[in-house]
Amino acid sequence: MKLKLAALSLALLSTGGVFAQATDTIAKVKASGVVTMGVRDSSGALSYTLGDGKYTGYHVEICNKIIANLEKAAGKKLEVKYQPVTSQNRIPLVQNGTVDIECGSTTNNATRQKDVSFLPTTFVEEVRIAVKASSGINSIAQLNGKTVATTTGTTSVQTLRKNERATGVDFKEVFGKDHSDSFLLLESGRAEAFVMDGAILAGNIATSKNPADFKIVGEVLSVEPIAIMVRKDDAAFKKLGDDTVKEMMKSGEIAKLWDKWFMQPIPPKNTRVGYAASESTKAAWASPNEKPMEDYAKK
Repeated sequence: MKLKLAALSLALLSTGGVFAQATDTIAKVKASGVVTMGVRDSSGALSYTLGDGKYTGYHVEICNKIIANLEKAAGKKLEVKYQPVTSQNRIPLVQNGTVDIECGSTTNNATRQKDVSFLPTTFVEEVRIAVKASSGINSIAQLNGKTVATTTGTTSVQTLRKNERATGVDFKEVFGKDHSDSFLLLESGRAEAFVMDGAILAGNIATSKNPADFKIVGEVLSVEPIAIMVRKDDAAFKKLGDDTVKEMMKSGEIAKLWDKWFMQPIPPKNTRVGYAASESTKAAWASPNEKPMEDYAKK
């Protein structure tokens, strides 16, 4: 019995070591030689797939810069694995160590800050409404009696319902499993509007079969800081990520990346998103911070 208990104790200690290392990303990747990047299939120009397991975009490129500095800290070349994530599973996959750095389109809010850490805000988003150009819909009030799509695991429809302009507006919700699925609900006529971050709407419109068939309309529903996620309580990797992003902001590299991904033609179709950086985004670059969404709502 004593031998069994001793063996069990050693096993628990060994397991505990693995869990402890999971919160030390630099040690984890140094030991494994692998870093896993959480990516999205259709988060506009922020993070999207090119097919054949390849991913690219504004946030993916920023994360590649962070990984280059992670390789220096680990003292070795790392294999980069892409892990597609959804709005539903992205936070759990960061928490449990499956994903080391999440490079999608995640809003930094107070609730999420309890579970993960965010690097400095790289994009301040405005939630808007996309409709078919022929729909005649131009405002929240005109959504009354309509079917509205959004993506499972996001806060966009809740934001719409809370908006004072939506008082008395009754609409039906339908959910896509990811942003491309939600856009397909609009494209196929199963929904008459798609509520989501403006850049994601613009990106999906730009890569659609007939971009001129869609438009972004209505009032700004909310202002949300978008940032890259890492595990909580991992001070060394958090600092490495923070320092990398801040240096990119200071040098002007991040503004050049914005122009590359949002103002110039991008693969695979060489379409142009045409989404200029807002003054709020430029302010976040000028004064790097990790303020949650709730701070932007304060008058």
